[in-house]
Amino acid sequence: MLAFLLRRVIQAAAVLAVVGLITFAMFRFAGDPVNQIVGPDTTVAERAQIRTDLGLDDPVLVQFVRYAGNVVRGQFGISYQFRQPVSQLLAERMPATLELAFCATVFALVVGILMGVYCALFRESWLAGLFQAVSLIGISLPTFLIGILLIYLFSVTLGWLPSYGRGDTVRLGWWTTGFLTASGLKALILPSVTLGLFQMTLIMRLVRAEMLEVLRTDYIRFARARGLTTRAVHLRHALKNTLVPVITIAGLQLGSVIAFSIITETVFQWPGMGLLFVQAVQNVDIPIMSAYLLLVALIFVTINLVVDILYTVVDPRLRLPAGRTA
Repeated sequence: MLAFLLRRVIQAAAVLAVVGLITFAMFRFAGDPVNQIVGPDTTVAERAQIRTDLGLDDPVLVQFVRYAGNVVRGQFGISYQFRQPVSQLLAERMPATLELAFCATVFALVVGILMGVYCALFRESWLAGLFQAVSLIGISLPTFLIGILLIYLFSVTLGWLPSYGRGDTVRLGWWTTGFLTASGLKALILPSVTLGLFQMTLIMRLVRAEMLEVLRTDYIRFARARGLTTRAVHLRHALKNTLVPVITIAGLQLGSVIAFSIITETVFQWPGMGLLFVQAVQNVDIPIMSAYLLLVALIFVTINLVVDILYTVVDPRLRLPAGRTA
């Protein structure tokens, strides 16, 4: 297990290094940040001085070495737009994004697994057909359209839920949370459903397909022949063996939820890292853009590592060395 973890950590470090290199090279062509910092009446000499202060006149290799060294120390520079350290800006916005991603993932997992199991066990019922129709809608409609429709129905028409913002929050050290206030919980509902609906439908269809496949295997027939109850066969044997591919999808989708929460945060004006990234793109704020992409890459490789570890817990056969079978 230690050798396995070491290999995965080395691979993760290599991926992050490649992402850092690509990010650095890509943002050199994103535009001149000086134009976003200064006003139209700034003189040429003042512009040149700002470029020198930012290190934009240094050779490319020098800029990359300085950039890589700062990243290793957790320093992403100063935002061109906000004139604040990027790490501070991300730390302020991170709780909002992580709470939104957590709620969306819990919604997708719980509802998706329950609906998938029901559709597999009672696939001829009218409710299973309704769940299948809902899954098609969730996959077909784009996220921003789902968000707008939910805002129109529950905010504009019914007036039950807020249409934007995070509501009231409580500060716990450096962390701010909306879980402890009524308005914060209400503000989480619409963006969480919007962000998690696609993942929920994907998990539901995956669980249904895998469950139907597992129920046709020989060991399920043997379990029934041994006299086990239907509940034990379905939950202890069938569902457990269905969860291996679900773990993969759920893990990767958690990273996708965090990475692609940009659209949901923009629609609901959710004050998270995604909205900050959109503002950075609009203002060519290269330090924020590069830091955000590196953070997303770190989240993805960390989740992949956790998923690989969970594989060995769910399926002990994966612990065997290559070439050996149980």
